[in-house]
Amino acid sequence: MSLSTTDVRLVPLPQSQDVLTDVLRQGAQQLLAQAIEAEVADWIDQHRHCLDGHGRRQVVRNGHLPERTITTGVGPVEVKQPRVHDRRPPGERAPFASALLPPYLRKTTSVEELIPWLYLKGVSTGDFSEALAALLGPGAKGLSATTVTRLKGLCEKEYQDWSTRPLAGKHYVYVWADGVYFNIRLEGGRQCILVLLGATADGRKELLAIQDGQRESEQSWKELLLAAQARGLTLDPKLAIGDGALGFWKAVRQVWPEVRAQRCWVHKTANVLDKLPKSVQPKAKDLLHGIYLAPSRAAAEKAFDLFVRTYEAKYPKATECLAKDRQELLTFYDFPAEHWRHLRTTNAIESVFATVRLRTDRTKGTGTRVACLTMVFKLMESASRRWRALNGSPLLAEVIGGVVFVNGIKQEDAA
Repeated sequence: MSLSTTDVRLVPLPQSQDVLTDVLRQGAQQLLAQAIEAEVADWIDQHRHCLDGHGRRQVVRNGHLPERTITTGVGPVEVKQPRVHDRRPPGERAPFASALLPPYLRKTTSVEELIPWLYLKGVSTGDFSEALAALLGPGAKGLSATTVTRLKGLCEKEYQDWSTRPLAGKHYVYVWADGVYFNIRLEGGRQCILVLLGATADGRKELLAIQDGQRESEQSWKELLLAAQARGLTLDPKLAIGDGALGFWKAVRQVWPEVRAQRCWVHKTANVLDKLPKSVQPKAKDLLHGIYLAPSRAAAEKAFDLFVRTYEAKYPKATECLAKDRQELLTFYDFPAEHWRHLRTTNAIESVFATVRLRTDRTKGTGTRVACLTMVFKLMESASRRWRALNGSPLLAEVIGGVVFVNGIKQEDAA
């Protein structure tokens, strides 16, 4: 395959870069060019049967997308991805979305992250050497199957050590919870990974626990929370944020009975819109935004009532879905306004797994449950290095101290 059809070129580096770095960058250049070209060609070939009345193909290549720079572990690489033009009627189109080069990607993962990515994509240990050599170039050393197997074993031990680490003295003021599903290629079925993220008293986000469970059942979540307590987590959070999975909330009420609940607005919005016809969804989405973006609880309550009155006659299932969690959806108004953007959703977890879901949905899944847990841990660990502290972190001390907030403002200030 010619590399000229996909324009991938290297950005000049300072003279201080050594020869090995240049070799590695050339390897990355070749792999990226070949992989993107093959992905686009395969997509077009899959739609070769889509013809117009004159027998002409409806899904074709059409030049390139604007050039962008991808920062790799061995330097920046300029990429021009082929553009796919779908000339079918709007309702029949299926837009091409590259799994290798998502629109938002500006930086590739490091080699440390590349191992779990390949494993999540179902690449066998014996094929790692070839895959890594293609990415890093012929000058890369130490990429044998034995080396990769040893590295995988170290990752698994690292996860086991992390999952049993002591939590004595830790205080997570807020916690976010979500369940993420993966296909297990060698053991069959789908595996649910339960993820708990916490915000410490100084505003840092930390990965608290990762554990697989029987779907998102009450028992599975209860086991995770009790295990955290057994490892020394004796101080209960002030607020838990999660979706509508009943198992989590039932478990929370048993283990942390005083913790307040905040339902995720992203999940709730998706669930409500799913019960409305597509023609109504844009307007309904704007009305939902008007609820949780309102500056005060009173304004949110008014917007809430407006949504219910607007749709309850024709679409009672949508309004019932929203109304049943009314109080839990508005809990964030009793916490500092600086924290609202963090408390309204579980995006802190969802954003990490967006690309993981995209990749695993296109493959047969991971090999075993242990491998899945380990690789999810490594990817979350990598993402955590880029997490930023909560806005208004100093206010967490007042939340811990029991200061009352009204519409996001301390009561004494509101008065």
